[in-house]
Amino acid sequence: YLTTLAFAPVAAAFPFATLVVNVVGAFFIGVFARLFGGTEADPVVRLALTTGLCGGFTTFSAMSAETVTLVQQGRAGRAALYVLLSLVLGFAATAAGLMIARPRS
Repeated sequence: YLTTLAFAPVAAAFPFATLVVNVVGAFFIGVFARLFGGTEADPVVRLALTTGLCGGFTTFSAMSAETVTLVQQGRAGRAALYVLLSLVLGFAATAAGLMIARPRS
């Protein structure tokens, strides 16, 4: 909700709020994957943080709907850019989360 308010002035041109939320969520999925991967962490806690918290925070369905809306409005170029940015930045954010949460030796 807060990102929607923050990006309200440009929301009609591009869905920045959903993009930001999805990238932040992807970052934390990477962090949690690194922190809990290969450990004997409680699977309920791991799932609560990854699937529950990050899954509830991010919204693939909103991205899909916004992409279709952009195409229907005749803005296929922006729709393609949105999908590309969502994927590239999402993958980069997950990789960054994995790297940042890596144990120091």
